[in-house]
Amino acid sequence: MAAKQKKPVTFNWQGKDKSGNLSKGKIDAVDVATAKALLRKQGILPKKIAKESSISFFSNKNKPIKPLDIAQFTRQMATMMKSGVPLLQGMDIVANGTEKIKLKELIYDVRNSVNGGQDFAQSLASHPKYFDDLYCSLVGAGEQSGALETMLDRIATYKEKVESLKAKIKKAMTYPAAVLGVGIIVSAILLVKVVPQFQSIFSSFGADLPAFTLFVLELSELAQAYWFIALIGFVLLGYGFTKVKQRSQAFADFIDRAVLKAPIFGQILHKAAIARFSRTLATTFAAGVPLVNALDSAAGASGNVVYRNAIIQIRNGVSTGQSLQNAVTMTGVFPNMAIQMMAIGEEAGSLDMMLDKVASFYEEEVDNAVDNLSSLMEPLIMVVLGTLVGGLVVAMYLPIFQLGNVV
Repeated sequence: MAAKQKKPVTFNWQGKDKSGNLSKGKIDAVDVATAKALLRKQGILPKKIAKESSISFFSNKNKPIKPLDIAQFTRQMATMMKSGVPLLQGMDIVANGTEKIKLKELIYDVRNSVNGGQDFAQSLASHPKYFDDLYCSLVGAGEQSGALETMLDRIATYKEKVESLKAKIKKAMTYPAAVLGVGIIVSAILLVKVVPQFQSIFSSFGADLPAFTLFVLELSELAQAYWFIALIGFVLLGYGFTKVKQRSQAFADFIDRAVLKAPIFGQILHKAAIARFSRTLATTFAAGVPLVNALDSAAGASGNVVYRNAIIQIRNGVSTGQSLQNAVTMTGVFPNMAIQMMAIGEEAGSLDMMLDKVASFYEEEVDNAVDNLSSLMEPLIMVVLGTLVGGLVVAMYLPIFQLGNVV
């Protein structure tokens, strides 16, 4: 087996091109000598080469690898392999083209493993944090069938669709939470910093204050006395919630079931789960994976315990001889439209194509639902913010209005 290659690093260089003009740039190489040799091949006469300085923690180049980065890597590899670029050379090109240091290191690790004699799928499997079982099994199927570029294209499409769906769900959840969070912070600042200023003014009035104003003043006193404790409590509550959800499967399952029953948001999550199931099953089944095994992959990618259990039930039914339509119907989770389209695809022998249409339909439904939700939430959020902030302002000015009426 070939010795493991050194990881290339980035060098900044300055030199002259073929026309004698001064030029500069960056190049990836394992050492200075290799960098000089590569530059000479490009017609560059290097004058100065230095290793690029370490990247700041806050730099975009030092950010962690995200699922969207993996989707882009897959798309680039599929495009280059379809163009006839060999696998190893393709990974070199992708690595050189990315600015993220961690992604560059990941690609070079995979490349060195392939160059050392391992299959592409095995090399990817050694990084389970970034390449899950579904990804690796599909790549393995593509290698065995001799159609790796086609399989990478399917995987890229699948990853892009899944990440797009996740982004839509995050948008639906984040926007109202962020705006309400800002409203709460502004209200807290008013209670701690602004209301006490009015309190000193009211103490000189010598008259009874309105009940609403008294309530806000008492709330301000509580906020001044316990704001730090409340802040620590919220942080600990969020941290504890995250840790309990990670460590307790029963609690995580409870949350999964609860969010599906939430008004408005629940319907979006239902449609997103159906779209994810259909997209995963369509991709794996089209790749030649047996239906039972494809259902295993779909269960793992479902993202919600309700649908995971339903898909496992479907798999058990199919493995005992049931048709997919009957097995899906028995779960009581999937809508009739999706069931009927699966039945048509099953009877016509084009299940993967029909599942792809189901996935596209529900992805569009999620997109429309998120857009509608944003439109509906904007006036509602304005009402809530107006009530929080405007209520505090009104409470502070009520005594002044009363004093004006007396005068």
